Amino acid sequence: MTDYDLIVIGAGAVGENVADYAHKRGLSVAIVEAELVGGECSYWACMPSKALLRSGHALAAAKRLDGAAQAVTGDLDAARVLARRNSFTSDWKDDSQVAWLDSAGIALIRGHARITGPKTIEVDGETHTARAAIALVTGSLHTLPDVPGLADAKPWGTREATSAQHVPESLLVIGGGVSGSELATAWASLGAKVTLVARHGLLGGMEPFAGELVADAMRDLGIDVRTGVNPTRVDRDEHGLVTTTLDDGTTLVTSEVLAATGRAAHTRDLGLESVGLTAGDWLQVDDTMLVQGTDWLYAVGDVNHRVLLTHQGKYQARAAGEAIAARYQGTPLHTEPWGAHVATADHAAVPQVTFTDPEVASVGLTEAKAREQGLNVRAVEYELGSVAGAALQADGYTGRAKMVVDEDRRVVVGVTFVGQDVAEMLHAATIAVVGEVPIDRLWHAVPAYPTMNEIWLRLLETYGRPE
Repeated sequence: MTDYDLIVIGAGAVGENVADYAHKRGLSVAIVEAELVGGECSYWACMPSKALLRSGHALAAAKRLDGAAQAVTGDLDAARVLARRNSFTSDWKDDSQVAWLDSAGIALIRGHARITGPKTIEVDGETHTARAAIALVTGSLHTLPDVPGLADAKPWGTREATSAQHVPESLLVIGGGVSGSELATAWASLGAKVTLVARHGLLGGMEPFAGELVADAMRDLGIDVRTGVNPTRVDRDEHGLVTTTLDDGTTLVTSEVLAATGRAAHTRDLGLESVGLTAGDWLQVDDTMLVQGTDWLYAVGDVNHRVLLTHQGKYQARAAGEAIAARYQGTPLHTEPWGAHVATADHAAVPQVTFTDPEVASVGLTEAKAREQGLNVRAVEYELGSVAGAALQADGYTGRAKMVVDEDRRVVVGVTFVGQDVAEMLHAATIAVVGEVPIDRLWHAVPAYPTMNEIWLRLLETYGRPE
């Protein structure tokens, strides 16, 4: 039996942050991992997917500039793009991540952990106990839609789509969310003939124009985007080809099919039943990530279903790691909104970038969501291509921006940018939303000319000068 102050189950980016922040506050910490240290984001999600996308974005940007376009004489070198992607995953080896744990003073336990009771786990027959807490940071799992024949057809999930070592001749993507849209864009840029089918429009939950602009750009890239249709049957034949029947009666034959339609809680086979919790469920937590009904179990990142984004999980982890230490050491716990030990931003100030081309960068509430919450809002929009900085960025720049203002408090509660290279503009909007900067004060935040950030001035002018 080995004792630690804190045991973290799951050594992805979020788990590493829980462990690190608690250890920095003086706790002894062990982290348990059944696969690769670094987790989904490092090997099968954030990093490899963006590496697959980046070369295509750079080539497309060059082609949008007269003078540079004439220098572009070929297509992407797919083999070099895949090799560059491999470098970002360290060829699916976790030596450097393990070395970081060692340098940070965090013990690594390899194997599958099961909770056997309060503050107690078992890993491969060995028992480990935690004096302060256990943090469950096991993330989420790819799920398949209930389509006859799909599972037997051995479809790609997001793991297969981000780690594939060859470009398929053709690919069907099922799902128009963030993952489906990004991966459809990536593989089309690498030369695959891509078809995307989505039950509704693309990028649901965002401002409607985001999905519309992305769909238009996908079609310009050669992607066959079909909305309002669903697969009803999938079969892979003896030659490896996949035939998909859609509910409009049409059929598609492709080399591969990617199901990108959802995630499920990774909470099965973890022993949760031993402490009165239900396996397979998302875990309900307070703002310090403490699981409801317990005083020792924390659930951080995807597993609590608050926000399924790596950066937001790491934000939760910073709060949780220090909250665990504060409770154990008896030091002050700051749980007021925006306090040091809570993840207040999860509720209405979440930033997100979808790395399609154009990019979609958003933070806070959409206009629809703000109205659902009963806020008295006013929204203004502006064509991003009309800003001088955007015109310099690309010939014929296409994009749009939207700002949602809470009229009662006179603060910005949501911002969305769609366009080439808007990802790096998002943090200013995040600061405005989190800081609840009064709209009148924003007039004094002067955007440098000629940059795309001048969009802030144009949005303010559209909104109107203070009386």
